[in-house]
Amino acid sequence: MNMPNILPLALGLLLFSFSVTSLLVVPFIDLLYRLRFTRRKEAPKSGKVPLFDKLHDIKAGTPVGGGILIILVVTVLFTFLFPFASRMGVYIRSSYDFTTELFVIYFAFLSFGLLGLYDDLIKILVKPKPGFLGQWFGLTRRHKFVLQWILGFIIGFVLFKKLGIEIVHIPLFEKTLYLGYWYIPFAAFVVVAFSNAFNITDGLDGLASGLLVICLVAFGAIAAGSLDTPLSLFITLWLGSLLAFGYFNIWPARIHLGDVGALSFGAMLAVIGLVTGSIAALVIIGGLFVLEASSSFLQIVGWKILKKPILPLAPLHNTFLAIGWEEPKIVMRAWLAGLMLAIFGLWLATI
Repeated sequence: MNMPNILPLALGLLLFSFSVTSLLVVPFIDLLYRLRFTRRKEAPKSGKVPLFDKLHDIKAGTPVGGGILIILVVTVLFTFLFPFASRMGVYIRSSYDFTTELFVIYFAFLSFGLLGLYDDLIKILVKPKPGFLGQWFGLTRRHKFVLQWILGFIIGFVLFKKLGIEIVHIPLFEKTLYLGYWYIPFAAFVVVAFSNAFNITDGLDGLASGLLVICLVAFGAIAAGSLDTPLSLFITLWLGSLLAFGYFNIWPARIHLGDVGALSFGAMLAVIGLVTGSIAALVIIGGLFVLEASSSFLQIVGWKILKKPILPLAPLHNTFLAIGWEEPKIVMRAWLAGLMLAIFGLWLATI
């Protein structure tokens, strides 16, 4: 597989995925309204209203679950179109066993999506309970965290045992770390960390989905350069569907991803970084996801140790919202920062 060979098919699949999602997204939004699969108001009915709720409860009533549509479209198209790639003149190539690589792609994309869907259903159907940071919806943090780690360890085991991945390359320093069996918990940590980081970032209209588009463009180039046909075509279909979704997700959003999309997409982004061997690039390209998660961790440390918040509101995008920045301004500037990080990360992956 080379770039001239794959490029026409990749662009065609991107346009096809974009068109399919564009045709389905409006009926899907209407379906979510009929099912009342919408965001709930989180502020308590009496007493002081937390700052987070003051800033975000305006989004109550907006459908969640956009991730369901994207996951279904990408999975179905990838399943039916990938086998025809070789018939369209594309030389199918990868450094790994095709069956196992496809299993990792499907498993990460679907298993974390199902976990997120279950959490979304609980948020909508179950009465909220008071929590450490206000009203609590969905799975408890502990239960969700444990389930994420179980799925992460499965992915790490398959990457190590079946695909034979056990090294971490550090560019610039030209260091290669051979982790052996330690690669399994390392891969699990990367998957769980990015799944949660994406979920944390998905708080403003178009923020996480726009940053993901930028990340996928960069990793599409990396996958094509590493001659990984399955991953290249999967990223292409995912990118096309995300672009169609993004039209309805930017401010003011008509639909949100929900945990079904956030958990799945963060985990899958991590898997792409692991499979391409671009962990350092992943941290840079997905740098804003890392920054958002770090700001939330910093806030928790402040409450636990200092007994007071370090930031006005966590994660970081909420801090800018709290000090008076308008939501579109935050998102647009985050996209610009994400674009520069993606260029830097892509440079790191190619030196």
